[in-house]
Amino acid sequence: MHNTDIMSLNKAELISFFERTGEKPFRAKQVFSWLHKKQALSFDQMSDLPLKLREKLSADFKINSLKTVKKLCSKKDGTTKYLFETYDGSLIESVLMKYRYANAVCISSQAGCRMGCKFCASTLGGLERNLTAGEMLSQIYEIQKDSLLRAGSVVIMGSGEPLDNYDNLIKFLSIINSPDALELGHRHITVSTCGLVDKIYELAEKKLQITLAVSLHAPNDDIRKTIMPIAFKYCIDDLIKAAKFYAEKTKRRVSYEYALIKGTNDSDECAKELALRLKGSLSHVNLIPVNDVKERCFVKSDESRIKKFYEILSSMGIETTIRRKLGSDINAACGQLRRGVKEQTAFEKPKLR
Repeated sequence: MHNTDIMSLNKAELISFFERTGEKPFRAKQVFSWLHKKQALSFDQMSDLPLKLREKLSADFKINSLKTVKKLCSKKDGTTKYLFETYDGSLIESVLMKYRYANAVCISSQAGCRMGCKFCASTLGGLERNLTAGEMLSQIYEIQKDSLLRAGSVVIMGSGEPLDNYDNLIKFLSIINSPDALELGHRHITVSTCGLVDKIYELAEKKLQITLAVSLHAPNDDIRKTIMPIAFKYCIDDLIKAAKFYAEKTKRRVSYEYALIKGTNDSDECAKELALRLKGSLSHVNLIPVNDVKERCFVKSDESRIKKFYEILSSMGIETTIRRKLGSDINAACGQLRRGVKEQTAFEKPKLR
């Protein structure tokens, strides 16, 4: 059991372990609070636990804390990007974004990604491995400790496909919501997916109050297949049907992410087709001018085209916003996160076109 990441155990699992080993259940609550409220990095720090219990925990478990390898702060908007190293040498990136209403932390759910979206840097090196629930939580804890700011919201939009790491995602959501942890309400958490239809249905049945963000990026299968390999497995009709089911089950509006790529998916016809697909559903479209990734040739749409696309959607009754770009000067914007220094360009400034 020594390889078990204790930070990934929810309170019920900890209590069960303590009961099986003859320890009092209240000790489990103490340990859980030390890990997630006080964010202890070692069992030695848990000063109100008996020494023998701390030694026993050290023998049975490990605390998989993250090491900060590098930190960059945007000169434009104060966005901060962190490069973290895990216990086994995997590298992941996370981002702190500062808004007037709250601070948001964007975390990764996997080291790398296997989804292959062609406008995204996170997938360039493929998937290394899933992150544990504890490693997902640790990104938030480390950023809070460094910045001295509390995360008012969390978006799971960093590297990786969260629904491809479903079990660890669900455990993460359970722990972060606990009164003995961050006690962050699910309404302040957004989970992004490129469209794993079966997992969307599974998540919907849990009736959690998280926001589901669907990376759509095209109004039809023909265009979507040119930029998102997942479109060959799940057609857009089935994806939107699943997203609508999620909205019906949770009564939560689904956010559709749409990266505007010049000459690919930004025409008036695309806007009208997208509006017709979403009309009448509990939805919101988030338009994102595609961000620069040096290995890709995609160019963001012109400002006038972005405005026209927005106007068409709005005129057809679709609630739409244009996402404010944060952290682009440090490659921290949407689609720019990587696994870090394994790709030597991870901390280069994007080249102007």
